Amino acid sequence: MHILIYSYNYHPEPIGIAPLMTELAEGLVKRGHKVRVVTAMPNYPERRIYPGYRGKFYMTEVVNGVIIQRNYVLIRPKPSLLDRVLLDGSFVVTSFLHALKGQRPDVILATVPPLPVCLPAALVGWLRGCPVVLNVQDIQHEAAVHLDLLKNKTVIRAFEALEKFANRTATKISVIADGFVENLLGKGVPPEKIELIPNWVDVNFIRPLPKENNPFRAANQLHGKFVVLYSGNIALTQDLRNVIKAAALLRHIPKIVFAIVGEKQALERVEYYCQLEGADNVKLLPFQPREQLPEMLAAADVGLVTQKSNVIAFNLPSKIPVLLASGRPIIASVPDTGTAAKAVQQSGGGLVVTPEDPEALASAIEGLYNNPDKAEMLGHQGRQYAVEHYSFEQALNQYEKLFASFRTQLASKPRPLPS
Repeated sequence: MHILIYSYNYHPEPIGIAPLMTELAEGLVKRGHKVRVVTAMPNYPERRIYPGYRGKFYMTEVVNGVIIQRNYVLIRPKPSLLDRVLLDGSFVVTSFLHALKGQRPDVILATVPPLPVCLPAALVGWLRGCPVVLNVQDIQHEAAVHLDLLKNKTVIRAFEALEKFANRTATKISVIADGFVENLLGKGVPPEKIELIPNWVDVNFIRPLPKENNPFRAANQLHGKFVVLYSGNIALTQDLRNVIKAAALLRHIPKIVFAIVGEKQALERVEYYCQLEGADNVKLLPFQPREQLPEMLAAADVGLVTQKSNVIAFNLPSKIPVLLASGRPIIASVPDTGTAAKAVQQSGGGLVVTPEDPEALASAIEGLYNNPDKAEMLGHQGRQYAVEHYSFEQALNQYEKLFASFRTQLASKPRPLPS
């Protein structure tokens, strides 16, 4: 099949949806499919276009058999609401022109966020007469409203209208967790239109490795330490302030060290928190190259997942399958009614504690520090669950089956946009 993946984020961006879409595209190529990816010039998480891609409007390259069509976007390091509108708008325009090039796809997979990507994907699907699968990873505007970060009623109505358009024009909607299914059903999306395909992890790449002779530990003076690891996006919803407060509460145990891995600008804010709380047991480290990710995860004794108490319930952090696959126990400081808590509890690979409660987080960490057998048991159970429920091959099979189901439905002429 000829598959077009419409994804704002892609390789070489290190976190978020980019690694997932890269693995999916390359996995489909290995199974004999032709894959073309329409994406932006790489810029995440620094929000600066990477060296080698600057000053270019369009760029096409082939990486591991995948044709990658990159497009210019208007990006600002600290975007305002207007900057975000210009960013999404620029990608809609530049990517649409690029997406029309190349062989007609048999199916389009469009990844949300950003939500406006549904516009060019739907139009290309209509013009080329092919089905569109909307892959919903997050519903950002709804989360922003829930967190009281988005208050402009006109903007909210615009996003709601855009979401209705996206749900209506998509042939199928793939979601990553049960919470998304419930959310879409509540918005009137027919159940037969929804496909549940959890995000995955390459369990052969991310695997349990020994802590002894670990390069990440050696490079960061972590030998003999009990390492509590947080790695990934650092934003308002992650509540790293809570982690720093917990670290400060554990200063009396010299062997416990917190390692926080993230983007440089975000780490500057975390460093301020450390100074404010007197948390001198925290190491702030830059993102590691992807090939070193298994070693970094193996260096940890505990992996952290954090959310604020008012984070929307259906959000599922992509780091959960990764941490489970690494064979290290998770401590999740997340709302107990949300999808993240449910995923950790079902896996048997970790503990859930009350969010925004540094005493609870510190107590859970100290508990595993004092009970290594329990930590090992949780890590083993989490690894087993990841192999059984989050393996890449399972997800690839599901996407391949979904795409193949459209073969008999492919039209010979453009189909009208729904009214």
